[in-house]
Amino acid sequence: MKKVALSALAAVAMSGALCADAMSLYTDPETGQVFTTPHDGRVKMGDFIDAKEVDTQLSEQAAKVSEYESAMQGYIEKDKKSWSNKLKIGGYMQFRNTEYLSGENKLNDGSFKGYWADKSTRNDQNFLIRRARVVISGNVGEHLGIYIQPDFASSAGSTNHIGQLRDFYGDIYYDKTKVHRVRVGQSKVPYGFENLQSSSKRLAHDRNDALNSAVRDERDIGAFYYYTPVAVQELFAEIDAKGLKSTGNYGMFALGAYNGQGANRSESNGNYHTVTRLTYPFKTQSGQIFEFGVQGYKGKYVSPNVSTKTDEFSKVTPLVTLTDPKGINDERIGISAIMYQQPFGLQAEWNWGKTPGADGKAVEGVTSISEKNLNGGYIQSMYRFTDAIKDNDALTLFAKWQYFDGYSKAELNSPRNQVNDWEIGFEWQAAKEVEFSTVYHAMNRSDVQQSNGYGERFSGAALRFQVQVNY
Repeated sequence: MKKVALSALAAVAMSGALCADAMSLYTDPETGQVFTTPHDGRVKMGDFIDAKEVDTQLSEQAAKVSEYESAMQGYIEKDKKSWSNKLKIGGYMQFRNTEYLSGENKLNDGSFKGYWADKSTRNDQNFLIRRARVVISGNVGEHLGIYIQPDFASSAGSTNHIGQLRDFYGDIYYDKTKVHRVRVGQSKVPYGFENLQSSSKRLAHDRNDALNSAVRDERDIGAFYYYTPVAVQELFAEIDAKGLKSTGNYGMFALGAYNGQGANRSESNGNYHTVTRLTYPFKTQSGQIFEFGVQGYKGKYVSPNVSTKTDEFSKVTPLVTLTDPKGINDERIGISAIMYQQPFGLQAEWNWGKTPGADGKAVEGVTSISEKNLNGGYIQSMYRFTDAIKDNDALTLFAKWQYFDGYSKAELNSPRNQVNDWEIGFEWQAAKEVEFSTVYHAMNRSDVQQSNGYGERFSGAALRFQVQVNY
C-alpha cells in the first residue's frame, strides 16, 4: 500500500510540474490565426508545452518515482527479514471432569487425595483445567529456531493456575537442511515415544507410568544433538500433516546430556544423565507408516526424601535416608513400536532398568531409599474414522493396557508403584480447533502421593471427560 501511495504521489507531483510551465494558445475563428494572448472573439485552444521540455521533465519525475519505489522495496524486504515476523503464537487448553463409578471405601470417602501424580483424578475435583499452554515458536534465522512454552495450569500448594515454564530452548542448525542440530535449554528428554508425544495429540488422558516415571514432566535442562536426514524430516512432516498423533521431529538419532532431576528442579549432585535414542520411520508401498525405536539413559538420581510418619508416643519424626546421598543408580533401556492408525493402528512400548526406590512396607513406613529394579510398559490399539460425523472431522477409538512394577523416583521418598490398568475410549476431533474425548478407566494401582512414602494399592473405575481447544 505504501508503495502504491508513493507512486501516485509522484505522478501527481509530475503532473503539477508540467502544468506549471505550460503555454496557453488562442485562435480567431474567422481568420484561423493563432495568438498567445486572449482577446474578444478569440477561443482558447488549450495549454501546450515544448516536447523537449516534456521529455526532460518526464525523465526527472520517472527517476524520482524509481527512487521512491527502490526505497519502498528495500523497506519491504527488510521488514520480511525481521525475526519478529517469523514467530508464531499458538497453544491449547484441556478442560476435564472425572466421575468415579466404583472403588474402595478410601477411594470414595476422599481419604486418598492423590491417587497418582495426575491431579485430574482426585475425587475432590469437579471441573479442572488440566493444561493451559501458550507456545511461541519460529525460525529466527537460517541457523536458529526457538520454542517457548509456559503452562498456566500449574499449582503451588492450594493455589491453582500459576504460570510455570515447560519449554524454553533454541535449535542451532548446522545448515539450511537442518539435518544436524543441537538443542540447548529446557526441553523434552528423548526417551520414549509417548513421552515425546504432545499431550495435545495423545489419545489417552495420561501417559503410561512405566516410561513416564523416567523423567519428571518429560523435561530437563540439557543439550541434545539430533540427526535427521531430509527424507526422514519429510516423513515426520507427512505423519503430522495427516493427523496421525506423531511425536514431531526429535531426530532419527539423538544423543544428549541433561541434569537429571527433572523440569524446573535444581541439580542435586553435580552429575549428568546421558541419553540416546534411535528411531526409524518408514512407509510401505501400500502407504502404511511404521516406526520402531530403541532408547536408553544412565545417571544418578537424588530422591526427594522427607519424614515418613510421626510416632504417636514419642512424637519423633524419623527421616528417610538415601543409601548414597550423592545419588542412586538411575538407568533404563526401552523399546517402541508404532503402526500409525491408517485406519487401524498399534502402539506399544516397554522398558526395564534400575531406579531409586523406597525400602520397607506400607504398614511399617519407609526408612531408606536404595537401588531397585523396574519393568513395565503398555499396548494400545487404535482405529481412526475420517469424515465420521461431519465433513473434515476425525473419530478415533482406542483401547490401552498398561503395566508397571517399579517405583516413582520423583515422588516423595520414591514410593513403590504397581499399575495394571485398562482404558477404553474415543476422541472426536470435530475441527482443528476443538476435540472431545471420553475414557473409561479401570484402575488397579498405587497411591504414590501418600505421606508415608510407600504406595498403597487401590482399585476403582472412573469415567473421564475432556474438551480440548487448540489455537
